[in-house]
Amino acid sequence: MAAAESGSKSQFSLDSYHVSEELGFILPDPLEELPAFYQPWLDIALRVPELVQSHKFRSLINKMPLLSSQFLQKHKELRLAHLALSMMTMGYVWQEGENNTVEMLPKNLAVPLWEVSQRLGLPPILTHADAALANWRKKDPEGPFDMENLELLVSLPGGDSVRGFFMVTLLVELAAVPALRNIPAVINGVKCGDTEAVARALEDISQSIQDMTDTLKLLHVYVEPPVFYGIMRIYLSGWKDNPCMPKGLVYEGVSTEPMEYSGGSAAQSSLLHCFDELLGVKHEDKSGAFLTRMRNYMPSAHKQLIQDISLQPSLKSFVQQQDSEQLNQAFQRCVTNLLALRSYHINVVSRFITVPAARARQLRNQGQDSEGDMVSRAPMALEERGTGGSGIMTFLKTVRDQTKDAFLSEASKELKYNS
Repeated sequence: MAAAESGSKSQFSLDSYHVSEELGFILPDPLEELPAFYQPWLDIALRVPELVQSHKFRSLINKMPLLSSQFLQKHKELRLAHLALSMMTMGYVWQEGENNTVEMLPKNLAVPLWEVSQRLGLPPILTHADAALANWRKKDPEGPFDMENLELLVSLPGGDSVRGFFMVTLLVELAAVPALRNIPAVINGVKCGDTEAVARALEDISQSIQDMTDTLKLLHVYVEPPVFYGIMRIYLSGWKDNPCMPKGLVYEGVSTEPMEYSGGSAAQSSLLHCFDELLGVKHEDKSGAFLTRMRNYMPSAHKQLIQDISLQPSLKSFVQQQDSEQLNQAFQRCVTNLLALRSYHINVVSRFITVPAARARQLRNQGQDSEGDMVSRAPMALEERGTGGSGIMTFLKTVRDQTKDAFLSEASKELKYNS
């Protein structure tokens, strides 16, 4: 791939990475129907919340026919199938909460999920690429791409907060589109030494990152913390680094040995990985290893884009070698806004996880009836962890602090010709 050739004079482009000009990493116009052969999947997938809450979900899945995935031909068919099958998997595993999980996913769900996952290069579990990027429709096809005109294709227990959580996440991805579109302009400007072009593109990127932070604030409007923490969050959890399922999950008909997969995580969004590689943000040790592993939960073309950005000539070195105040300021603003986004994400996690977790512990210590408060129904095993399996606050603060190291320093400017 020409775009991957470090130092190449060829133009870097997003054309080969399944990135939409208008929607970025979002899947444009996801399908709402599969071929009629697969209707038994959708009949159940579209009823996940009610069937889980009535405790009938597992019994219905156990009666579901085992269908081959061979009649799924198009990429969008595979994406809808993966969304439906992985949503059903979350409902099946977590129907009874943390105390009555399953050790085996039945073959009529496990085999087609595995087959579709292999064809897409995704893991056999619900991912950000499913629940956010490929799980939307416009109520009015000609209307705006906003909260009032968007709805989910497939949902989980938690009512309006589920829709709010995934739709705000989707809108954060949309806010990042101008930044994504400008990445090639930065890379190509560095290659040909066009300082002004790089500065202009970085200014657009920094504004886009600020817009992402502003959009993330909508979570406080559309998602109720007790509902997210007490009801919804367990359905985003995986079976890796999760004390509820220490052995993982056996996918019947696929393997006799249990397999471990992480649950949903903001780290599965390709956006910040792209910005980190572009700006030279380095993540090391445990946090770096977790972020790298999360790339295996992305569509393969998006994962390739991150890798190929990392192979380009260093933007930071280019900035340090130029005598341009405009360029320096544009670069610094990008890092500043990326740092602000990560700091704000920590505030969000505090409100939606840390504070409700403290409330749940307080209620347990007081011996109150767990039905009396929604947060106390949440799984104890996840109190200090993200659904992706990370020790959440330590991880987020480490990643934020490592972002600071990308800033230009006076010392680095003095050493610019040695870089």
